[in-house]
Amino acid sequence: MCSEVLVLLFTAFVYSIAFPGFMSAGGLGFIALLALIPVFAVIRHTSWKHVWWLGFLFGFVFYIFFAYWLKSFHALAIVLIPVIKGFEMMLCFIALKAADSFFRRFGFIVQAIIWVAYAYLSESWFAGFSYGNIAYAFYDYPLFVQIADITGLWGIVFLAVLPQPFLGCYLSDLVSGTAPRFAGYLRKHIIFIAIYALLIASDLIYGGVKVSEWRNKEPDRVWDVVAVQHNHDSWKGGYYTYLHNFNNLRRLTLEAMARTTPDIVIWSETAFIPSVAWHTQYSVEGSGYETTAALVDDFVDFGENLGVPLLTGNPEGTIADPSLPPILEDGSTNRVDYNTVILFDDGEIKETYRKQHLVPFTEYFPYEEELPWLYNLLLANDYNWWLQGSEPVVFDSDGIRFSTPICFEDNFGYLSAGFVGAGADVIVNMSNDNWSKKVSAEMQHAAMGAFRSIETRKATVRGTNSGISCLITPDGAIHEKMEPFAMGWHLYHVPVYSHESNADTFYVRHVDLFAHAAVWASYVLLGVGAVLKVAGIIRKRK
Repeated sequence: MCSEVLVLLFTAFVYSIAFPGFMSAGGLGFIALLALIPVFAVIRHTSWKHVWWLGFLFGFVFYIFFAYWLKSFHALAIVLIPVIKGFEMMLCFIALKAADSFFRRFGFIVQAIIWVAYAYLSESWFAGFSYGNIAYAFYDYPLFVQIADITGLWGIVFLAVLPQPFLGCYLSDLVSGTAPRFAGYLRKHIIFIAIYALLIASDLIYGGVKVSEWRNKEPDRVWDVVAVQHNHDSWKGGYYTYLHNFNNLRRLTLEAMARTTPDIVIWSETAFIPSVAWHTQYSVEGSGYETTAALVDDFVDFGENLGVPLLTGNPEGTIADPSLPPILEDGSTNRVDYNTVILFDDGEIKETYRKQHLVPFTEYFPYEEELPWLYNLLLANDYNWWLQGSEPVVFDSDGIRFSTPICFEDNFGYLSAGFVGAGADVIVNMSNDNWSKKVSAEMQHAAMGAFRSIETRKATVRGTNSGISCLITPDGAIHEKMEPFAMGWHLYHVPVYSHESNADTFYVRHVDLFAHAAVWASYVLLGVGAVLKVAGIIRKRK
């Protein structure tokens, strides 16, 4: 048992360095093709009595290594996320053990399907956290990942995982002294090996064709976008911080306008804090908010005279109780807020997008009544809640149709697919990862954004507070990264591929179909396996 613990601890560390992390800012993706072999060996070798807590151990330790930067966000986060992922992995290990027990000879195929289901389900519930998905380790392997426009991440997960339980089973049997010679093991599974080789060859050929196609494809238009990176410390607030940030954003924007002729300027998530919508609709006279109202007036004046549209993250304040005035008798505001992006042009807000997928625990927590102790604990640790948007807004600026997943939202393929399905021709991600204080954390985030461009075959331009600001083309290649954690601006020539000349991808039309199939296949296979196992036990007893 001690050896199994040591193997899992070492494997968790090795698996973590496949991704951007403390060992390498870009990650060593090829390691992910081998790192899980010992995991499957341990699952096969260990007993039912121990498999559940070994699963928790592996999940917990992997996320401690992988998401070490969470400690910069909050001391509670570096504990909470690994604990949650540990419980998820515990359930995954149990299911993987069942697959090995029920389908001894070909259990590795069922295990690969279950791993796809686990990867999908682990990001699909309230606390879903898509960081650490094995597919993201391959963001810099373009030929391998192009099938994302058909299967999303999930086909890549399947191809990357499938040979690892196959080899893990052999390794376990070798340790137990029950394994045949390796050559014999390969001959016994020659059909599987041939099919897998065909799948990999097909994947790489498809990847080569698609990379060539998109690198040589002429865009319908080129959209010139200035992204301004003001490198603000996310934990600092208050009027003078807002003023300082606005002055930096204004200075950098005017510098860019003096040297370039962009079609639009973008600032990052929550770049300008005082709510433009609130202060331009409601009077705050006598409320103590006059200074922030004056700052909004400066913003409006700046936007009116900029000469091009300005896209920025800006909280939207709205009336909480329509029966009451904006400012209550005690001086407090009758207000609730959304995390939003606004398109400001011609002196007014032309369109607003409200963030739909909020960050669990930090931006919302829907279980106040069910878990009041946790709700109060989160509030005591300075977490605050936003209201949740519900519409996949498509902005239009001079005929360019684009959507703006806010920060964490580009972790989820279904959202970008929804935007593109609603008519967006460009993805504009507005992020603020400054709090992480780690380039590797920002690179992990940017790597996920690369898959959104492949899945939808739309270009992504990332406008961030401190990185990674960049352009991602429809083949998933990351271009022109700005220096992280530094002030600056960059002009991106964004290729626009319109719906009129390019049909939606299979993934956009059938979002996460491959993942759904893996989930249902897992349920059916485990159910059938359990029935057959019980029937076999009954027959033996008779």
